[in-house]
Amino acid sequence: MKTANATNPVVRAAKQSIILSVLLVLIVFSGRGNAQSNSQQFVAFQDFVANTATASSSDYLAQPASQVKDAAAFEQMRQHILGLYQGVQVDHSFVQDSQYFDCVPVAQQPSVRLLGITIAATPAAMPSGEDASAQANPAVEDALDEFGNSVNCEENTIPMRRITLDQLTRFATLDDFLQKGPDGAGQVGEPDEGPAPAGGKRYAHEYQTVNNLGGRSELSLWDLTVGPGDEFSLSQQWYVGGTGDARQTVEGGWIKYPKHFDKDHAVLFIFYTSKNYQKGFGCYNLECAAFVQTDNTWKLGGAFPKYSVSGGEQHWFSMEWYLVPNGAGEKNWWLLLKSDADVQWKWVGYYPEKIFDGGQMTKNAESIDYGGETDPDQDIWPPMGSGAWPDKGWTLAAYHSNIKYTDTSRNVKTPTLTPVQNSDNCYKVATPAVNNAAAWGTYFFFGGPGGKDCK
Repeated sequence: MKTANATNPVVRAAKQSIILSVLLVLIVFSGRGNAQSNSQQFVAFQDFVANTATASSSDYLAQPASQVKDAAAFEQMRQHILGLYQGVQVDHSFVQDSQYFDCVPVAQQPSVRLLGITIAATPAAMPSGEDASAQANPAVEDALDEFGNSVNCEENTIPMRRITLDQLTRFATLDDFLQKGPDGAGQVGEPDEGPAPAGGKRYAHEYQTVNNLGGRSELSLWDLTVGPGDEFSLSQQWYVGGTGDARQTVEGGWIKYPKHFDKDHAVLFIFYTSKNYQKGFGCYNLECAAFVQTDNTWKLGGAFPKYSVSGGEQHWFSMEWYLVPNGAGEKNWWLLLKSDADVQWKWVGYYPEKIFDGGQMTKNAESIDYGGETDPDQDIWPPMGSGAWPDKGWTLAAYHSNIKYTDTSRNVKTPTLTPVQNSDNCYKVATPAVNNAAAWGTYFFFGGPGGKDCK
């Protein structure tokens, strides 16, 4: 027996409307669920390359986060990425701290393929007087990412941070992406630069003008809070040769730069310039054809396992650059790294002489430099170091310690450093001090809270 309501056309229409509404809601939420699921799906290397090959500028120019200038700039970015990965065969990728790393065969990395490099043998010895401990490092745990992939690369491959269109289109042009920072930020400080300019960079660092084949320091590790956009803060080393447009550098340290590295954490970085930071003559890490990586453990552009805690547990890593003959009549700027858990240095890779095109850095560097630098996005400058003033000292302030350099006779020397700061309202660097060699060696504290009045 049917009820009166069931045969009433008004009631029947109302019920149909309700059913359609419920179905629509289910479809919308189902779509949202699928979209979220898709965004959390693992993107295999082959799919990433295929998606880049078919990407359209119209898909990116309209995105809120995109700052790419126009379709032509987008196409240059797309071709750059495809060039980095052309012919590369990757069998293993993983995600760490939201970043993809692809285990690229050593011989297929961009610098080897695009520059026609014959991979140099690992140097046989450290600089004279440097600790070359032969003890084995602790075994590396085979940890897994959220998708069950090992976060360690196999022998004869390197962990290359995946370079994507999402990253590049946060910049107006490819050149903007490849440069060290906006408005000259991140470039080595000039001792005679004078008062801080209205924009650009703020720094607190220590330098020595001396002919050298590289140097080293231990950098305390901090994970600062910085704003979005162009804002960043770093702690690093600079080895510099030449002047004016002929200035060249090899550099490295840690940087908090969310716009470039898409990170919640400070990351390991290296950088070089062969022509005074001009666009097209330098880049970070493996983002252009320059650095040749040979080690399969250190992740350029990757976060660190642990960071220092203010007033608590402290963490650091050691970095060294060393200009070494390659046995074929050329010299390479080799990078060595050691974490605070390691007992032995690792030869990570090198900048080949070829990229310096006969410039000063093919012979030797002419100055050494250590310290911090910042850049704001708006009118508030980010913290530097740990964010604490240098007089706060151990467990509170950032530092460089055990600073040394290698002279042109390949002997390790103790430096004589000169402090320089250009915004003492916000950042300072302490007078360098010397402690016993087994503990601190030559060291200094540096940093500050930043803020608005950074003149």
